Amino acid sequence: MEYTGRASKLLASVGAAIGDIVEVRRGRESYQGTLMPHHEFSGDPIVTLKLSNGYNVGISIVGDAAVKIVSKKAERNVVDRTLPRSSSKKDVAFLGTGGTIASYVDYRTGAVHPAKSAEELAFSVPELMDMCNLRAKVLCSIYSENMEVSHWQALARAAADELRSGAVGVIIPHGTDTMGFSSAALSFMLRNLTGPVVLVGSQRSSDRPSSDATMNLLAATRLCVESDLGEVVVVMHGESSDSYCSVHRGTKVRKMHASRRDAFKSINADPIARIEGPDISYITEYMRRSSGETLVQDKMDTKVGLVHFYPGFDTEHFDIIAGHVDGLVIAGTGLGHVSERLIGSIRRAVKDGVQVMITTQCLYGAVNLNVYSTGRDMIEAGAVPLGDMLPEVAYVKLMWALGQADGPDEVQRLMLKDVAGEMSQRRRI
Repeated sequence: MEYTGRASKLLASVGAAIGDIVEVRRGRESYQGTLMPHHEFSGDPIVTLKLSNGYNVGISIVGDAAVKIVSKKAERNVVDRTLPRSSSKKDVAFLGTGGTIASYVDYRTGAVHPAKSAEELAFSVPELMDMCNLRAKVLCSIYSENMEVSHWQALARAAADELRSGAVGVIIPHGTDTMGFSSAALSFMLRNLTGPVVLVGSQRSSDRPSSDATMNLLAATRLCVESDLGEVVVVMHGESSDSYCSVHRGTKVRKMHASRRDAFKSINADPIARIEGPDISYITEYMRRSSGETLVQDKMDTKVGLVHFYPGFDTEHFDIIAGHVDGLVIAGTGLGHVSERLIGSIRRAVKDGVQVMITTQCLYGAVNLNVYSTGRDMIEAGAVPLGDMLPEVAYVKLMWALGQADGPDEVQRLMLKDVAGEMSQRRRI
């Protein structure tokens, strides 16, 4: 939006345009930053600047307010965006999906947008090209809350194609909000991996000095080039400071904080490794690169639900959901419990052919339906406890199992089998 009123007149009087570095003085206060477009929710006298720390500030143009231009917006030069190649370097594939890690500021609107091209994504961190030959594609350019099963399937096929054609690893820059769902889906869909498939994100966009994008991308690239890993993993900051990155198994990782840079944690397990500068230190056992051809098992049944039990959960609500799905994951309380009155609904759903799986909303620890009578009644009704599997991982796995299996017995066998490290036999304290 354009500025109006006094703000517009003051900016026009000095020839200030969107993207210029300007200084706004008001009394003893002084602010310097990039002039942003007028926001539709701001009043007419408000001028918006992006400060050097990456944050926006709105300044009311009243009283003795004055504006001066510090520097005009730099014109963008046309540069060669051809990705360089060297016979001495290994190939690493980048499959862009969007999200904060691939974002940039559009000074026409003031919004943060995902990168739209492979070159834009690759050249956002030019240091990557010192480590490897980049093969970059943008499969989609969306925020991660818009991810669907079809996106997971496309990613699995593209990752397999890249590994089959010689890439030593695949990096998937991804929005952090649903990265745990995507990492779980790829963990089940991809078999016999000849290199790591690394999902990586950032909690802070690239226009902010506190962005974690560069460090996370460099760590993910180092893992592809220098390790013998053959799993789907997530690489993110291990601490809030820029000390090291953690490598989390794709079926054991969860976003545990809305905004911290070390939001991602391995649940009921240690991280596979930590990457500190040039050093990769392995912490626990992991799958090595396989020989042969990477396989894709991407058939999914999307008619699966995930419900969070709570006191007063309406049985009619449960019955409606169960009537529209082939499988249902319940995140129960404590050891995996639901209320006694919900057991009849579980029994009816199972009788109607719905696969009902039980996880715990506690996240840490495991389901155990043999301790209390309610749990034993749930087992008798046909519910299947899934140990320490995370609720969202169970949701993704049930879609995958229903797509792969031939009959209900095979579905349950797959759900109780540790396919991709999603079920721990031992848990760290």
